[in-house]
Amino acid sequence: MFEQSFRNIDDILRKDAGASSELDYVEQTSWILFLKYLDGLEQDKATEAALAGKEYKTIIAPEYRWEVWAAPKNTEGKLDHNKTLSGDDLKDFVDHQLFPYLKKFKSEAESPDTIEYKIGEIFSEIKNKIQSGYTLREVLNIVDGMRFRSQEEKHELSHLYEGKIKNMGNAGRNGGEYYTPRPLIKTIVKVVNPKIGDKIYDGAVGSAGFLVEAFEYLKESRKLSTEDVQTLQKKTFYGKEKKSLAYIIGIMNMILHGIEAPNILHTNTLAENLADIQEKDRFDIVLANPPFGGKERAEVQQNFPIKTGETAFLFLQHFIKILKAGGSAGIVIKNTFLSNTDNASVSLRKLLLESCNLHTVLDLPGGAFVGAGVKTVVLFFDKGMPTKNVWYYQLNLDRNLGKTNPLNERDLAEFVELQKTKGNSENSWSLDVSTIDQSTFDLSVKNPSAGGQAAMREPKVILEEMKLLDASARKILESLVI
Repeated sequence: MFEQSFRNIDDILRKDAGASSELDYVEQTSWILFLKYLDGLEQDKATEAALAGKEYKTIIAPEYRWEVWAAPKNTEGKLDHNKTLSGDDLKDFVDHQLFPYLKKFKSEAESPDTIEYKIGEIFSEIKNKIQSGYTLREVLNIVDGMRFRSQEEKHELSHLYEGKIKNMGNAGRNGGEYYTPRPLIKTIVKVVNPKIGDKIYDGAVGSAGFLVEAFEYLKESRKLSTEDVQTLQKKTFYGKEKKSLAYIIGIMNMILHGIEAPNILHTNTLAENLADIQEKDRFDIVLANPPFGGKERAEVQQNFPIKTGETAFLFLQHFIKILKAGGSAGIVIKNTFLSNTDNASVSLRKLLLESCNLHTVLDLPGGAFVGAGVKTVVLFFDKGMPTKNVWYYQLNLDRNLGKTNPLNERDLAEFVELQKTKGNSENSWSLDVSTIDQSTFDLSVKNPSAGGQAAMREPKVILEEMKLLDASARKILESLVI
């Protein structure tokens, strides 16, 4: 039901001059879906209040309610064309009345953890890009026909919204940074194994995939009490996101999964000085895939003891600092982190090994991140005790990963099982940290198993082999000359 509706909306938006990419389609669909969802939420709360004999005060003023401006109905429950705005009238109302009204909620809200604040923040960051009021009317009509009041409907909608985020990532450009493969996120969450009561944090929240999957995991972890539900809603999930579109999508994704007022801040995580982080700011669990390859300015680097322009390395310092003693983390990072010889990489590996127990490294094959073109590893560590042994698992698959052949949970099943006991296999082994070079702290993936990937050879060995091959080729050519 929802799938066809999403397709129809995309087809309509493609014809509008203001929406030119998959990113635009997701963004514009998001704010309309959000307002429709908010209307349903208000109706549910009003019904609950009535059943309890209480009065419910609506968040949205009457003239800005969905059924007034977006989908006014007649007595038969059908769209009232005499009252329905369209064309320039609709566009003028949305741009000059609705958005300014919703934007004001941010300054008027009691605190950042309220849905009122989230409404204001979303509409401060986003704008209506749909240029034609007639196009907007078509989209509103489709969204109005979408029902997501029941848990089953909300589950289906959230699943399809995830699909839209995935498509946005696959579309390339800067969309890919918002999407981490969900089978990988689920696996990371399983291994870290958060508990209800833990405060879970992602400082590079993107589309909030880690927080959403942690929420789903915790919901299934036991039969939830009323207190558990409140804890998950208000005191469990925290995030920060720098980019406006990612922030909007992350908020929307969490709301569609059932977290009414997500604790996500729109801010640059790396602008925070590490020295300012206090015990009250720390978290029990950190789950993240920080952006890599970025180059941070000198003033941002001044916030960190280990100076580097590599965004991911700054994030890793931030995560180590903001984790509570005894806390656990699962962090995706480029595999070159394990072996780079520059001062920052060496210092960061030393910091990680001395301040945390890096107990597991998952080595992922190329193609795990569609379109990213880089090899990555996942670092699993607990803060507070130095590392003595690192258990490695190298994911060796009998197929190439890509857009039409993505990573799945079955691919990672052996890793999840072996990780529980840190067992050795063709794909897994342990490293005694006391045996590594204490000047470089090199943690390169070197599978000792013949069935695994061979360790990297020294350049001089490769050059010698090339010389021998050249000599052999010359002899063969000479023997062919008549």
